[in-house]
Amino acid sequence: MPKSVTSPLQQKLAAMLVEHRKAAGLRQVDLAEKMGVYQSWVTHMESGQRRIDVVELIELGKVLGFDPVDVVRKLSRK
Repeated sequence: MPKSVTSPLQQKLAAMLVEHRKAAGLRQVDLAEKMGVYQSWVTHMESGQRRIDVVELIELGKVLGFDPVDVVRKLSRK
């Protein structure tokens, strides 16, 4: 099993988060400001270089307007 930070599932999660950010009409820097993190955090998350924990996924859902449960369901079906 590959390390989770480079796994296909992690890459799919990263791609889904990019889609949600773009659908919300936000740039990486905008998301970073709303999350209270550096823009590099967002870059690493979206490139799949950084794992996302459950709490971060919930916060991302609040900021970007998606249900984290739906994201997990979609990931578990793929």
